[in-house]
Formats: sequence, C-alpha cells, structure tokens
Amino acid sequence: MSPATAKSFRYWQWRTIIATMIGYSLFYFVRKNLSVAMPGLQAEFGISKAQLGVFLTAHGLIYGVSKFLNGIIGDRVNSRRFMVAGLLLASLCSVAFAFGPAVAAAIAGAGTGEKFLGVLVVCLGVIWMVNGWFQGMGFPPCARLITYWVPPAELATKMSVWNASHSIGAGFVVVLCGYVVAFGWRWCFWLPAAIAIAGAGALWFALRDTPSSVGLPELPGAGKKAEAAENENDTAAFKRFIRENVFLNPVVWIIGAGQFFVYVMRYAVLDWGPTFLGEHYGISIKSSTWMTAGFEIAGIAGMLLAGWVTDRFFGGRAARVCVLCMVLAVVFMLLFWLLPLPPPAMSLLLMAAGFCIYGPQALGGVITANIVTRRAAATAIGFTSLFAYASTIVSGWGLGLLVEKYSWSHAFGALCLVGLAGAAVFALLWKTRRDAYGE
Repeated sequence: MSPATAKSFRYWQWRTIIATMIGYSLFYFVRKNLSVAMPGLQAEFGISKAQLGVFLTAHGLIYGVSKFLNGIIGDRVNSRRFMVAGLLLASLCSVAFAFGPAVAAAIAGAGTGEKFLGVLVVCLGVIWMVNGWFQGMGFPPCARLITYWVPPAELATKMSVWNASHSIGAGFVVVLCGYVVAFGWRWCFWLPAAIAIAGAGALWFALRDTPSSVGLPELPGAGKKAEAAENENDTAAFKRFIRENVFLNPVVWIIGAGQFFVYVMRYAVLDWGPTFLGEHYGISIKSSTWMTAGFEIAGIAGMLLAGWVTDRFFGGRAARVCVLCMVLAVVFMLLFWLLPLPPPAMSLLLMAAGFCIYGPQALGGVITANIVTRRAAATAIGFTSLFAYASTIVSGWGLGLLVEKYSWSHAFGALCLVGLAGAAVFALLWKTRRDAYGE
C-alpha cells in the first residue's frame, strides 16, 4: 500500500473496531438489564429463583442457536444492515418485557393470583427468548468485519481491544439500572432500550462493510480469493469447506467446550451477582451493581493484557494464555468465597477474577477465527457459541436451583470446579498452531 492508502486503511480499521465496539456494547444494554431487575420481579410478583433461572437459560440457549445460525447468514450478507436490524429488534423486545405484566393481566383477567403468575412467567419468558434470538444478530457481523479489517498477526491484540465491548456494555448497564431501578424495575428495560435505539441510528452512519466497499485494497488473502469464496457460498465447494474446517475440526469442538466453562463462570457472576451480594451479604442494590460492574471493568484490562501477551510472548498461541487465566480465575474465586473480608476487599477479589476470566472469553474467538480463516469466521464462532450459551443451563437454571435447595456456598464451590475443568480443556490445545492461513 502507498502511505496515503495505508493511512486511510488504518482510519477505517479503527473506525470499524470502535463502531462495532459501541454497537455490540449496546446489545448488552438490552440483555443484561434483567440481572438488576430480578430482585424487583421477585419482590413484586413472587417469581422464584428457579423460574428466573429458566429465563436466563432459555434466553441463553436461544441466543446460542441464533448466534450460530446467524453466523452462517452473517458470512454472506452486508454486516452493517444485519447488525443495525438486530439491535433495533432486541431493543423493542426490551420495551415489550416491561409491558409483560400488563399483557399477562389482560390474558389472566386479573393482576394477582396463581393463574396470573403462571401467565406472567410464560409471557416474560417468551419475550426474553425472542430477545435472545435477535441478540444473536450482534456478534456475527462484528466477527466478519474484524477479520476483514485486521490481519492474523494483529488479531489477538485488536480483537482483545474490541472484546472490551462485552464488559463496557454489561458494566455500564448494571450501574445505570442500579440507579434507575429506584423508580421501578420497568425502567431497567425502558431507558436502556431508548439508548440502544439511538445507538443503532449512529451505527448505521458509522459502519461500512469490507475494505473494497470504501475503495481500499483487501488484506492479503482476502482479495480475489475472498471474492471467489463469496461467489461460491451456495456451491458444494463452500459447503465442503464449512463441513471440513468447522463441523469436523476437532480444534473448533475443543474451543467450544472450553468456552462452555468460561461462560458458566462469567454469567454466574454477571447474572446472579446483584442478587447474591444482596441476599448473602446484605449489600445494597447500588453497591452490588457497582461491584458487579467492577468485575466487568477489570475484565477489560484482562482482555487487553491477555491479547498483548498472546502476540508478544506466546507467538499468537492463545490457548496457552487461556490455561493460565483459568487457573488464576479459580484462585481468586476461592479467595472470594473462603475469606471473611469487608466489601471493598471482596470487590477487589471479584475484580481480579473478572480480570482473569475475560482473557479466555476474548481469546476463544481469536483461536477460532485464525484456525478457520476469515472465510468462515462468523460461522465457526457462531458454532462455538452454541457451547458457550449452553452454559446457561448451569449458570442460569442450575445455579438458581442449587441455591434454592442448598446455599450460595455450594454454588461457589461448583464454580471453582467449573474453572478447573475449563483450564484442563484449553490445555488440550497447548500445541495448536496460531492460524491456518498458510494452508
């Protein structure tokens, strides 16, 4: 590239990274708002932890399937249109959730009683499942865009920067909802949805598709070959490529298994944090949301460091960093669980655990994208997401049931075992090559 072209490419590269970071963080505004609203739903309607856990599990399973199927679509369509449409539809679901009790009352003929509660649980569950489907339209276009704008040698570092969007979105929304929930749990859905809808409009103007769509050259290996690949998307050759490099690739299956354990730990804290801290330690909702946000904010630093360390010291072999991070996450979770500490010290240990957990969460996508190449990145990451969001069976319904029958201490013991299992799975990829672009 000429100096002028290289400068323009860097501008669009970072514009794409930043725009998709903001856009994807807004998906969290209309997804993780439920965790702060759950105590209010329990108090007003008597919805049990097991029922709330079913909400989380159903949403996660639908989200995982959606992320996989939309990943296949996302490898073929205009990423800007796809992402904006998903954000708008998910935002409308968040608005609809707040009106769920009114709909249930109209169906049941009353606003109280067992019949009303049954109808309410079904109404809210269906809305949240539909939301889960539209949430699956967020990550695939981001995966496609980033692999078209960032070369493999820089992917771990820059993907880790981008991956901060998870923590930015989740951290901001739990703090925001921690304040607005004082006006009623419904505001946890209305206000974040309004912000997300405004953000969708900005995203439409900020994003473009591939480098060639703005008159720039494609990355090496993504020019004519990529164009040919796109033209054969419906041919037997492309289907064979997907089958052999995604569905029959043992590395992809191992990554998926590893992500399952990472996401159990991550969502256990993110979804149940405010409830656990309030019930077990008597911490106020505002303070508990700040502590949960601290877990997310520390995760940003963890992602960035994990990506930089992967490229700088491990030659792009991200699985090795994942093993180390998972072991350290278990250590900090054990200390959080076992040591009788005041809230500030507890918060630091929770932040340390988040710092470690989010490294593997970000690097799982890096390993996947590099090993299947940009040609099938969205499809492969969508496939591993089936495993990641199947984790909500454990972190959602399973954890809620465990706490109801036993205690929060049993739940933390189970989470530590989950972390060790994740480290063992990632260790299976210790000798895996960095990428498959040379094949």
